[in-house]
Amino acid sequence: MNQIAQKVLIACDSSKSLMDFRGKLVEAIARQHQVHVYTPRVSDPQFLEKLRSMQVEIHENELDGGTVSVFSDLRYITRLYKLMKTIKPDVFFPYTFKPVIYGTLLAKVCRIKSIIPMLTGLGYNFTSTSQKKLVSNITRRLLRFSLMQSKRLKIIFHNKDDYQTLLQQGILTAKHQAFIVNGSGVDLDHYTYAEPDTQNISFLMIARLINAKGIREYYEAAKNISSRFRGIKFKLIGAYGNNVDTISDELYASICSGDVIDYLGEVNDVRPYIQDASVIVLPSYREGMPRSLLEGMAMGRAIITSDAIGCRETVDTDSAVNGFMVPVKNVPELISSMEFYLHNRQAIRTYGISGLAFARKKFDVHMINAEMLKIMQLN
Repeated sequence: MNQIAQKVLIACDSSKSLMDFRGKLVEAIARQHQVHVYTPRVSDPQFLEKLRSMQVEIHENELDGGTVSVFSDLRYITRLYKLMKTIKPDVFFPYTFKPVIYGTLLAKVCRIKSIIPMLTGLGYNFTSTSQKKLVSNITRRLLRFSLMQSKRLKIIFHNKDDYQTLLQQGILTAKHQAFIVNGSGVDLDHYTYAEPDTQNISFLMIARLINAKGIREYYEAAKNISSRFRGIKFKLIGAYGNNVDTISDELYASICSGDVIDYLGEVNDVRPYIQDASVIVLPSYREGMPRSLLEGMAMGRAIITSDAIGCRETVDTDSAVNGFMVPVKNVPELISSMEFYLHNRQAIRTYGISGLAFARKKFDVHMINAEMLKIMQLN
């Protein structure tokens, strides 16, 4: 029996993340259903053309998900409410904090029959060392109010620890319908294996330049290694901009000097840079499911990450070793893991092959999207 076509409204806080992280999911939904996306302004013409080719309706806004602005948020809420009343979606699928908090509340008011927020990670708002206490406390209170239990509500997580955190803090209860999937997955046809360079070793970190990603730890480890080993390269890809957790001006200036790290800014396609790298590094304090590590694993790269929520899911502890987990904020252990690869260069290749096998087994995007469609009852 064919699935009856439904109207699906997707809300996000970044047009880039919509295509990079959810592109295959949007494509899968759009095959049988009418899809609308409520997204910050789309500047990439190729992205626009891709969405239009899938017959996706685009509704732009001015949201900045990383900053605190009452007036901006009110405009966002007003426009989203009007959009819901106009298109009357059958399914509302928001992800990231602001779309989840505001959108879920509005969807309840508008009596949308299926509300499926996805929390891709709790981020710095739920790290024990978060210095933005006021913002974190407001976020938690709003999240508790927005996610109040309802028969129409299903919540998707990228790891079991985030779900347990919200249970322990009383934001969710056992009555909530909660589902856990292995992140956004990775397209193994797009990110394909490439033999790593084990002679000219380089480390690559791909992350926004915010404190919770472990930018300072990567910089300090790179500085230490560079002072003792010749010819080892350290590269960093990621956006720098307005965010309540953005790294300090001093650290940013040190990175941009190029003395320790080659900072490449934000790029449209990370694949050439992963191919040039020997090892992918992400010493984050907390993640949902770190996309950069999955992309690196899909291309056969050994990894170093932190023993933190979300990150630890990317290291295979059951069969073949594909990388290291270091304690959060522990620069000496991060340095030690880097040194292991410098002294055991063959492990760069063998760990990378193990990581690719792990990605195929656990993180294939098509497998994860099939699970998502089942949860949304869109399959």
